[in-house]
Amino acid sequence: MHNLRGTLLFLTAIFLFAASDATAKYMTAFFAIPLLLWARYATNLLFMLAVTAPGMRREIVCTTRPWLMTGRALTQVASTLFMFLALHVLPLAESTALVFISPVLVALFAGPLLGERLRLANWLATVAGFAGVLLIVRPGSGIAGIGAIYPLCSALCFALYQILTRKLAASEPPLRQLFYLALVGTLTTSCLLPAFWPAIMPTPLQILLLLSLGFYGGAGHFLLIRAFHVSPASTLAPIFYVQLIWAMLLGWIVFGQFPDFVAIVGMLVIGASGLSLIMHRPRLQA
Repeated sequence: MHNLRGTLLFLTAIFLFAASDATAKYMTAFFAIPLLLWARYATNLLFMLAVTAPGMRREIVCTTRPWLMTGRALTQVASTLFMFLALHVLPLAESTALVFISPVLVALFAGPLLGERLRLANWLATVAGFAGVLLIVRPGSGIAGIGAIYPLCSALCFALYQILTRKLAASEPPLRQLFYLALVGTLTTSCLLPAFWPAIMPTPLQILLLLSLGFYGGAGHFLLIRAFHVSPASTLAPIFYVQLIWAMLLGWIVFGQFPDFVAIVGMLVIGASGLSLIMHRPRLQA
């Protein structure tokens, strides 16, 4: 029963993440990306102040590692920025798939940064992940140049974010890490806001969509944490790649975009390599 509940929470969370990306892609046609970033993090911050902060009080912000927490948050802000740039020029499914190369990058960084050893199977999965990327951005696919660089930069930043999350896991509770992400994201994007504030006020529907960016992110992360509380990570990890299915469906329904057969093969290869690396994560050296 606990595994079923955790699975449902997890599936809902990754659907919210896919919905957030679809909403962001739609809104990039009307507003500057820095404004979308600010709306995402500011709404997320308000969500956490209303839902999480009353129960944790000072514990939500008190940390002995403020600089590392801030650096971790900045890597995620950068990852979101590059993802929004990718969504502006690329289809939703392909953007999502290319960002999912991040477990491969984590595996490469974990050696020098965390002292983890890569076995032969991990190296094979890493090579397969890059092969999947090449299938998506192959010549003639229409996905090349700077458009292909954006999601890969997002994946790089997200990999660094995951590395820093591992470093902080022993001393910082997840909700505090999420709060710092929302706080740092709001403060950094607020500096850019005056230059990108729209000349014409958004319509009520657009305001609702802007607010939904933060709600999707905040609610998605909250459900993700609850899922891991009731189900083991080994049960939930394989489900994470269902987000690729959500992305393909939303891209088709909302934007009329669906990847071709070779791109789908590339997505499956990236998903399989990432899943292999997640399920067979190397241990720290003794």
